[in-house]
Amino acid sequence: MKKIIYRTALLCAASLMALSCNESAPVEFQLDTDVIEIGPAGGVKTINISSEDNWIATVQEPWLTVSPANGVGSVECRIIIDSALAVTQREATVRIENQLTKDRKDFKVKQNGFEYQIVLDKPEVNILSYASLEERNFKVKVKSNLPFSVELPEGAESWLSYEMSELKLDRGARPREVDVRFKWNTNFNPTSRDAVVKFNPINPDQVPAVKDDLNIRQDAAEEIEIGVKGDSLALIAINRALGCWTEWDTSERLEFWDGVELWQSGENKGRVKKAEFFMFGTKEGIPFQVKYLTAADELYFFSNTNTFLYSLDPGEHICELTQLRKLTIGAYGLTTLPDSFKNLKNLEYLDLSSNNFQSVPDILTPENFPKLTALILNACQRNNIYDLSNTNKTNFGGLFDEAEEDMDGNKIFPKRFLRWDNLDTLRLSVNYLEGVIPDLEDDYGFPKWTAEEVHACDTLPEILIGKPKVLPDTDFFAINLNRLHGTLPDWLLYHPKLDLWYPSSLVFMQEGVASDGTAAGFSNEPANMDYYYEHYVNKKFNPSNLQ
Repeated sequence: MKKIIYRTALLCAASLMALSCNESAPVEFQLDTDVIEIGPAGGVKTINISSEDNWIATVQEPWLTVSPANGVGSVECRIIIDSALAVTQREATVRIENQLTKDRKDFKVKQNGFEYQIVLDKPEVNILSYASLEERNFKVKVKSNLPFSVELPEGAESWLSYEMSELKLDRGARPREVDVRFKWNTNFNPTSRDAVVKFNPINPDQVPAVKDDLNIRQDAAEEIEIGVKGDSLALIAINRALGCWTEWDTSERLEFWDGVELWQSGENKGRVKKAEFFMFGTKEGIPFQVKYLTAADELYFFSNTNTFLYSLDPGEHICELTQLRKLTIGAYGLTTLPDSFKNLKNLEYLDLSSNNFQSVPDILTPENFPKLTALILNACQRNNIYDLSNTNKTNFGGLFDEAEEDMDGNKIFPKRFLRWDNLDTLRLSVNYLEGVIPDLEDDYGFPKWTAEEVHACDTLPEILIGKPKVLPDTDFFAINLNRLHGTLPDWLLYHPKLDLWYPSSLVFMQEGVASDGTAAGFSNEPANMDYYYEHYVNKKFNPSNLQ
């Protein structure tokens, strides 16, 4: 019996021990931290909640979120914090409440504000000495939370410029990005150049804690030595810069390049005598490498794409070639000539046809070009640009604004050309020249044919005596398809070389209406040349004069 009682007691004790081991200890309601600190950019932090009851989280600030915001038992919560809106620190309290016991636990979230800043995505930029116009730019992203200005260093304005989009500070002190696009010009010098661009706050009270400068370095220009080798390098560089549609086979000798002629003897033997560039696309003047063609006698630039859209000048570098005798810059998009263009005093032939001049460039005078014998200025008819009403005409070309007038205020043909005695060729066809051709009878600036001159030459008729002696040596004179009107003066109708000018087509033929509404054309245009050969009796039997 005692054994039975003893065994029963052992069983009861074992049962009690087993029961006590299966019961869990109570969980204390608590948090694993009382402060969370985070930077101005915000982000996600975690906090562990210990509890055996239902709980709920509350927070009064909209920039702070607790997830999950309620639960049962112990949970890891994510604290989601927005980026700051100010430069000062902000703080919020998050409360966790036990729903059974009403016990409360708080923790704080502290977030630093954004410091004032002007930060660049690339504070150092290296650029080439040369690239095509479309490629001569780069973009820098600026992150800032305050208005700023861009300051170019002294002297850099000549080769560096910028455009900046609007900085929209629509999120308080949060930094926003803005693009600053820089444009740069070709470096013509054999040395590199540097620029440190500053980004300065507009409000001096807003001192940035972080502020980047932009350090720009541009490579030195390719050094070209004057000589045969330098000529070939210059030609290639010019061709590349203009964007010519054709390229030379540089594996061939220079003398076999299309459009290139070399000097065959003398001190310049083997160097470029003539070079032609045509069918290209540029929005700039003639490339600077042209200045290395110091032996060139003739240069030819013709047919730029979208010619009529441009308002260009040829640039200063072509003006360094004072040895040039022949120069063509046609269909290029020129509207002006630089003052240094008059350095080309050895020019004998100048063709500026099919450009966008609105008036005859002032620099084109006999004094500036004393050796010039041929001046070609045809077809300067820039496209007309209209507004939507199709009534407002702008951007005329074709010498439309030629302003030379007579004493009565009427537009007249530019006298400067009529005084250019050296010219044997003057071509001004297909422009918008308007007004009358002056008779010059009372203009003492023009000499008169004398009886001695006429009688000394058996080919000159008596009718010339006393008439203005205008362009006496000009073999080719063309002014057709302009808007000239009025009467043809005697100096022209009886000019000794009129029969060489093909006057019916190249002088008398006008078209269109002048700006004042006057119809183009001459009231005394002769029907034929019979009147002329009555005076020049020795000419009418010359087959070369038949028309």
